[in-house]
Amino acid sequence: MAAYKARLQEFSDLLSNEEINLKELKKLCFNGIPDEMGWRPLCWKILLNYLPPTRRTWSETLTRKRDLYKQFIKEMIVMPGESQDAEEDGNRIDVTFADHPLNSNPDSQWQTYFKDNEVLLQIDKDVRRLCPDISFFQQATDFPCAEVVHSKGLKRLHRRVQHTVLKSANVERKGLGITKIALSIKKAPEDYAPMPEGEEAHWEVVERILFLYAKLNPGQGYVQGMNEIIGPIYYAFACNPDVEWREHAEADCFFCFTNLMGEIRDFFIKSLDEAECGISGMMARLLEQLRASDARVWQHLQGQELCPQYYSFRWLTLLLSQEFPLPDVLRIWDSLFADERRFAFLIHICCAMIIVVREQLLAGDFPTNVKLLQNFPSMDIQVVLSKAALLAGRS
Repeated sequence: MAAYKARLQEFSDLLSNEEINLKELKKLCFNGIPDEMGWRPLCWKILLNYLPPTRRTWSETLTRKRDLYKQFIKEMIVMPGESQDAEEDGNRIDVTFADHPLNSNPDSQWQTYFKDNEVLLQIDKDVRRLCPDISFFQQATDFPCAEVVHSKGLKRLHRRVQHTVLKSANVERKGLGITKIALSIKKAPEDYAPMPEGEEAHWEVVERILFLYAKLNPGQGYVQGMNEIIGPIYYAFACNPDVEWREHAEADCFFCFTNLMGEIRDFFIKSLDEAECGISGMMARLLEQLRASDARVWQHLQGQELCPQYYSFRWLTLLLSQEFPLPDVLRIWDSLFADERRFAFLIHICCAMIIVVREQLLAGDFPTNVKLLQNFPSMDIQVVLSKAALLAGRS
């Protein structure tokens, strides 16, 4: 207990400094961020390069970013039929009448609307089943977006897509090897329902963030699995005990998610699979780490031709968000975000996961071992992290 109190004091002292020592912060966060005082969302904002280490700049940074996000909502959620003013030959005209659903002009709002809805359908489907092991995402946020819930029309994005009418876009990130590895193993028994007028569920907020991200990153767009990456970040921010921070969870989450995707986006780009920075390179490094750490298990899996594509594609791509309960994922991400080598520790965690079930793997045949690794057994996450730290030489 005394050690825990001393650790709390370390965080308090470090985060109250005018100039936060990033090296010391990473060292503290690597071993886990306490749940008290809203320190995890604050530390994540710093570790994900959303907030600078200089405290006096925070107010200006936050105001600027949050205003920018409001502008994104206003400009990116295109609603055909809404009156817009334009100027032609010095005269103000209403451009609404110049546009209609059959307009084939690529600049047409209706063309943009229909194209966006193809991607939105997949996002809507994915976020309606986000983190089914908790009820949080089904619940109403205390801070619904006023620009959306109080507006007329279809700015509530879920209304724009009808599963019975629209054909789902093919935006799934395909697996590797001879089998397709599902990116999600946690499924809600049924889709989450929207909130009534004037309210928004948390999943609706996440839907808007992902839609705006896809709009602003057309080269990548939305790929299945991104919903599993954004979920823990939004949860941490929207559960902040400090109401002033919690009020802006949506905007803050958008920029932190964008920064994180900037670091791991190669995992979601199929054309980079075989590149060193792609998912195949990560799986090769995992296999090499396993060979160096436990040659017997490595040889056993190799003899069974149990390739890392069968189990580690989802582990690596989704930063283990599908393998453990959400509280454990938050703890894992403390270490990953604080990793000086930016996700190199992920390889050690994955290797540790294999080693801690080595006896079961050595006794199991191919089907048994595939099932074991694709559905990792419940255990104390600290056992895995301690083993990973030992493999990384950080114990």
